[in-house]
Amino acid sequence: MSAPGTPTLGVGMVGYSFMGAAHSQAWRTAPRFFDLPLAPRMRVVAGRNADSVRAAAERLGWDESVTSWQELIARDDVDLVDVCTPGDTHAEIAVAALQAGKHVLCEKPLANSVAEAEAMVAAAERAAANGVQAMVGFTYRRVPAIQLARRLVADGRIGQVRHVRAQYLQDWLADPQAPLSWRLDKSKAGSGALGDIGAHVVDLAQFITGEQLVGVNGLLETFVRERPVPASFSGLSGEAGEGTGPVTVDDAALFYGRMSGGGLASFEATRFAAGRKNAIRVEVNGSKGSVAFDFEDMNLLHFYDASDDATTAGFRRIVVTEPEHPYIGSWWPAGHGLGYEHAFTHQVVDLVGDLAAGRAPTPSFADGLVVQRVLDAVERSSDAGGGWVDLPTAAG
Repeated sequence: MSAPGTPTLGVGMVGYSFMGAAHSQAWRTAPRFFDLPLAPRMRVVAGRNADSVRAAAERLGWDESVTSWQELIARDDVDLVDVCTPGDTHAEIAVAALQAGKHVLCEKPLANSVAEAEAMVAAAERAAANGVQAMVGFTYRRVPAIQLARRLVADGRIGQVRHVRAQYLQDWLADPQAPLSWRLDKSKAGSGALGDIGAHVVDLAQFITGEQLVGVNGLLETFVRERPVPASFSGLSGEAGEGTGPVTVDDAALFYGRMSGGGLASFEATRFAAGRKNAIRVEVNGSKGSVAFDFEDMNLLHFYDASDDATTAGFRRIVVTEPEHPYIGSWWPAGHGLGYEHAFTHQVVDLVGDLAAGRAPTPSFADGLVVQRVLDAVERSSDAGGGWVDLPTAAG
């Protein structure tokens, strides 16, 4: 627990499903394992259904629940608003919170369009002038092995970046009878695999290399265009629980690009890779070596040093659980691996530390806009039947 007398950071969260549960666990856990300069207090969670959000508050550890995010933002005991809702609501909630003087943590992708993301960046810049901060939740940055990969690249251990190949492979939609959800509705999600999971590997490629994509060429595909309407879904057509409804987003995305340092990059995001549950794979090949990571074995990083003697050269398997590794010192003894939820805790630790120090947290809304522009460029390229789309390289 935080030390007695530590200033309180009142937190309000909007949304309480999958991401809300992950964020709640992080807010509960961070002050119990890390010495934080501010003491997070889980004040209130907002959701549309009174009974459901009340039950979620009790289950996840929030003091209170409300059915209006506007009411949550207006509360004097809320210092930070954590946005865990579908993408179509991110801009409205985040901008309102920043205008009300609340710090904001917003889930990725930042928005459903470049225009929305630009408005969010503008609001964040105005708020920052008054000491109010904003961060977008690209949580996989906080995996210790990813942090180590970035450090090795930044330290020049692999030399100049030549190739980046990044994949995010899932299979939860491979069954054509899997039902519709908001993630398959473009008006709510913005895009499908491209924005939902492709956004993560775009951010990781840029984070690990310290470079930006300067152009892309993309291809999107929807394999199953009609799916069963579940009883809980307010569908796009027909009555809930009856018949089928249209899938209006992509099931898979393939694209390639060029990095700002001149290297080439390839990306794949799909929810149709049978047998792959959450395979986030990033490999960076440089002039002096390589790093490779797969989230399905998230405590490992593979590193190749091209200067090693040829008779014994090979990828080095690094178990990233030593106390010298990022974040690890506050957890378990070496060799005792971390899991998915720990990256969310690290996100809270970094955010709280930045807020207490008056620093701008990263990734910023401007960083989120950079990714949003890549997603938009891929979609425009695909809609045009392929073709190169240039990207600006300056954040924001």
